[in-house]
Amino acid sequence: MKQVKLFFIRHFIMAPVSFGTYLILLIATGTGFFASTGIVLAMYFGGTFAIKQYQLNSTVKNLGMSRSEFRHINLQLKEAKQKIKRLNSVYGQVRSVKTFRQVYELSNLSKKILTIVRNDPRKFYQTEQFFYAHLDSAVELTTKYALLANQQLKEKEVRIALQHTRETIKDVTQQLENDLQDALATDLAALQMELDYVDITMARKKSLPIPKGEPVDERKQANE
Repeated sequence: MKQVKLFFIRHFIMAPVSFGTYLILLIATGTGFFASTGIVLAMYFGGTFAIKQYQLNSTVKNLGMSRSEFRHINLQLKEAKQKIKRLNSVYGQVRSVKTFRQVYELSNLSKKILTIVRNDPRKFYQTEQFFYAHLDSAVELTTKYALLANQQLKEKEVRIALQHTRETIKDVTQQLENDLQDALATDLAALQMELDYVDITMARKKSLPIPKGEPVDERKQANE
């Protein structure tokens, strides 16, 4: 979402500037149509590129990481998005309601982790195993399970393989749940600190003595 916002900011800045320059070149300076168009296009694309680089530098500085780190994380996000698409493609291949729910849960957990890391790339380092191993396992297992389940073979070995795969998918689901908890760990810690601060502040206010001369709430005394 942030990248989309930055995209519109770049073009919102350059569009009126380019249009104004275009009018000046055509009307005030008498530059030809093709020359003016070429100059404005070069200025437009060059300006958006320069603003994009500035936005990128500002972003990585605020995140406290290098541009190479930021590019690597964005690459992992793009690859993860494609893997989730492969995972979603299994929906139409499964026949069991139970398996459909498992695939849905895997997809839902994966999307949540992806959204969290996209909004705060620093959380990538809290969920590296999700990007490097766990998501791959989810995709491969569900794909192979759908392939086996759609076969007409009823041999004991196939049934055993399907049962083992279902159990393994449960384990992978638990891994993704742990990855989601890891992604939220710093947020939960910050929230707990804020709650503790509020509790301490409220406790201090309650323990302060009532200044002399301040009217006392008689209803409160009566209740006591």
